[in-house]
Amino acid sequence: MFSAATFSFLEELAANNDRGWFEVNKSRYEAVVREPALQFIAAMAPLLAEVAPHFRAEPRRVGGSLMRVFRDTRFSRDKSPYKSNIGIQFRHALGKDVHAPGFYLHVAADGCFLGAGCWHPEADALGRIRDLVAAHPERWFMARDERKFGVHWTLAGDALTRPPRGYAVDHPALEDLKRKDFIALAPLSFDDVTAPGLLKLTAGRYASAVPLMKFLCEALGVPY
Repeated sequence: MFSAATFSFLEELAANNDRGWFEVNKSRYEAVVREPALQFIAAMAPLLAEVAPHFRAEPRRVGGSLMRVFRDTRFSRDKSPYKSNIGIQFRHALGKDVHAPGFYLHVAADGCFLGAGCWHPEADALGRIRDLVAAHPERWFMARDERKFGVHWTLAGDALTRPPRGYAVDHPALEDLKRKDFIALAPLSFDDVTAPGLLKLTAGRYASAVPLMKFLCEALGVPY
């Protein structure tokens, strides 16, 4: 699937991020980036179904689990047209976008990782997650501090500097209530990503994030 050639292409794309270069090298993109990514997604489908049956691995060239290579530059000072990473998201069957609960794989020359959770959830979804944390902090702590989860995963993302409105300032989970993202990351090495065991490793890491994902799905009223 992924190989040293994948990383070489991504590194070159980062250094030559323009349409002219990409068009000349589009066949390389298809061969060492897009096709390996689609193969990975297809091979993950049965493994994901065992770990998280309501999440989807869709190996479609457009509109599936593989995120677009084109950047949305409308509101960015950086007008580089292409992403220099591979982004793969396994979304919940009821989720419509990248902000819904999901599992993620990020492959880039400057670092690789797995993700699980909700990144930049909309205000209503964020409020629901915070409300469940506030109402049942002991259950949140059990998910957050589960031993197998802690071995591989670290909670990440943006957070408020002050407590959000409507929650007690002495709440035992106050620091978590400040979170604007409920996302966890698990680092991967270059060798992890290019090894034959990537599928098994990914499925195992996702399995260890199940307590977090179950909590988030409950908060959002969707089945895990």
